[in-house]
Amino acid sequence: MHRKLYVSPFQFVLLCAGAVGCLTAFLPAKNSLEKTFARINEEVNQHSRAYETLADASKTIGHRLTGSANGSKAEAYAYQLLSSYGFKDIRYEPFEVEAWTRDTVTLSVVPRRSDDFREVPVVALAHSPVDAHVSGEIVDVGNGLEGDFAAVKDKIKGKVALVNIGLAAPTRGARNLHRSEKTALAIQYGASGVIMVNLVPGNVLLTGTASVTGKLIPIPSVCISLESGQALRTWMQETPSPLEATIDMTNKSRKIRARNVIATLKGSKLSDEKIVVGGHLDSWDLATGAIDNGIGSFAVMDIARTFKALKLKPKRTIEFVLFMGEEQGLLGSKAMVDGIRKAGKLDHVRYMLNLDMTNDPTGLNAFGRQDMVPFLNTIGETMKQIEPAFANQMQNQAGLHSDHQPFMLEGIPVVGMNGHLERSVLDCYHANCDRINLVNANQMKNTVRYATMLLYALADADQLPAKRQTDTQTRDYLTAQGLRTPLQLANEWRWKE
Repeated sequence: MHRKLYVSPFQFVLLCAGAVGCLTAFLPAKNSLEKTFARINEEVNQHSRAYETLADASKTIGHRLTGSANGSKAEAYAYQLLSSYGFKDIRYEPFEVEAWTRDTVTLSVVPRRSDDFREVPVVALAHSPVDAHVSGEIVDVGNGLEGDFAAVKDKIKGKVALVNIGLAAPTRGARNLHRSEKTALAIQYGASGVIMVNLVPGNVLLTGTASVTGKLIPIPSVCISLESGQALRTWMQETPSPLEATIDMTNKSRKIRARNVIATLKGSKLSDEKIVVGGHLDSWDLATGAIDNGIGSFAVMDIARTFKALKLKPKRTIEFVLFMGEEQGLLGSKAMVDGIRKAGKLDHVRYMLNLDMTNDPTGLNAFGRQDMVPFLNTIGETMKQIEPAFANQMQNQAGLHSDHQPFMLEGIPVVGMNGHLERSVLDCYHANCDRINLVNANQMKNTVRYATMLLYALADADQLPAKRQTDTQTRDYLTAQGLRTPLQLANEWRWKE
């Protein structure tokens, strides 16, 4: 239970316990902030180019796979677009990646001692081996959580694991794992291959990385549709002999250089303090990635356009970042944070705002940092005054697997926006139906409006309530947010107890 505390709309005192002390944060004067929010609202409603530029890029570039020719075209497109909006301080931030591309893959299933051979439609998951020819008995591991693998630990070694990507008939309180973490468990328990079952109806095949590190994994990991998974499980129940799967695949992997694209708006008074706003520009190659993450990355560029169009000059520096390599293991954001760490400037990054499939926001997310909640509530209430349709539904829960993660692991405060996508849109996640027809132009415009307001409030506040956590505080925070186990599976838990 939290004690309620009255705060004026534009000034609050955050009370803290013990030696932590108290923080006081001041937003700009009420009339000033409301006036700026109203200007932002009008500018975006009348002149937003987010949807139009995304539609153009989808048509002229196609997919934006990191390491591909299309990926390079997308980087140049972003650079030129930001330049056309009036940014002079734009740079490419190159980094080296292991660029994985699919080639051939087949999955065949046959009962042992039988010639009832069946081919199953399949797609390879990224970072599977460049060459794999695996045969083995299929073992159903259900949802593929740690307990599911532990239950079949005496059966799985040398076999092919059949695993749901999502949670089918989830256990109360169960939290799903990323497909890469399920593959990591399969490797840990000695499986020779993994067959992931998509839970989206309509024979939808899903791609994405099966690697927690962004490097090649030692066993093949593939995805089949919901319908194929159901048929396979029915066949397993009806056939007295175990079913054997054969996975044949070839892929390509080579070292290449990709580039984050960064445009900087220098702060007017606190220029050494930075607010990073980013979204990943890259996509998978089965479609154009309009939702994942066209709606986020092209919103970031339109937010940048809005700041320039209104000649906004907040106190803090803002870096507008288009990350590459997110889909292949957060490679671009990891490279950026690594560079900031080596420069000894982690404390200069005050907040990170990440837009990954963010759409039509209804509220803000403090990402598990209670010290940010009153401040964000104040911002949200001001946004609601300007646009009553904004619900200001506050959340306070951290998550992983997007470009905020490397910043969060260094103790940097992360703020998010809670939105929504229709079920039919989410069903095309990482699939060949993720195209521009899924994008709602007005909802994308809402993302730009509200995110620009939030970003301006963060960048122009006299003081900010949350600071970068110490290493111990970061460990305790991640543990409290239930992120320790998935980080351990990803070999990203650096603390030794």
